[in-house]
Amino acid sequence: MSDYRLSDIYIYPIKSLAGIRLERWQVAPTGFRHDRQWMLVDDDGLFMSQRKLPRMALVKTALTGNELLLSAPGMAPLALSLQAAEGDWIEATVWHDRCRARAVSKEADHWFSRFLGQDCRLVYLPDESVRPVDPNYAAASDRTAFSDGFPFLLVSENSLASLNREMGLHLAIERFRPNLVISGCAGYEEDSWREIRIGSIDFRLPKACSRCAVPTIDPATAETGKEPLITLNRTRKWQNKVYFGQNALHDNCGELAVGDRVQIKTTGPKQPPL
Repeated sequence: MSDYRLSDIYIYPIKSLAGIRLERWQVAPTGFRHDRQWMLVDDDGLFMSQRKLPRMALVKTALTGNELLLSAPGMAPLALSLQAAEGDWIEATVWHDRCRARAVSKEADHWFSRFLGQDCRLVYLPDESVRPVDPNYAAASDRTAFSDGFPFLLVSENSLASLNREMGLHLAIERFRPNLVISGCAGYEEDSWREIRIGSIDFRLPKACSRCAVPTIDPATAETGKEPLITLNRTRKWQNKVYFGQNALHDNCGELAVGDRVQIKTTGPKQPPL
């Protein structure tokens, strides 16, 4: 009998900044607690991303007590309260979604604007602002925070190992910004999973994750390269997009821990159909 396990947990408190690796963490209605609950926006309220600003990768995040700690080269550390922000309401845009968000603080805006070299604001998604998931893939009750579109991204260790063998490289899993990393399964086996259980939490995997240029950015240096997109274009391309990992939705809340057993409840045709 296969022994599939949850081998890593990651959250990304501020969208497109460095993530945090955890041993155990709570699952809330929007996904992992505090995952992408904050976001940087430009003067028009549009989300900011490593896609255009690779330097965002250099901002590190950490959790301690009731604070989110931020650090970046040449900057004094910045501490943010984990309590809900109560600043001005701002209409923030994530792709095609508009969300009512709260401004965090002028201090945070100045800190990020100085480091990134352009004006920006840090916003927070309060519980009363509900952002639904695309109804083509989700139930009416499914919601997410400031993620690109789904509460969770799942990747298996052996999928990365397969990709690294194709490239002849050793790229780290952090480049792909997963929330859930699974061990014990074959490479790309998750392409056929539809319903799984991790610990006591049930998940649906309705859609493969199409990839942009962010995995080409070295999270340690913010330098960009050509891989893994060259190899993904050769091995994982379908309908002019490349895919790596699976988006996931959760059916219940609770807590997950590294080492939790993963049960495959339902499978189906591979997505993408490679």
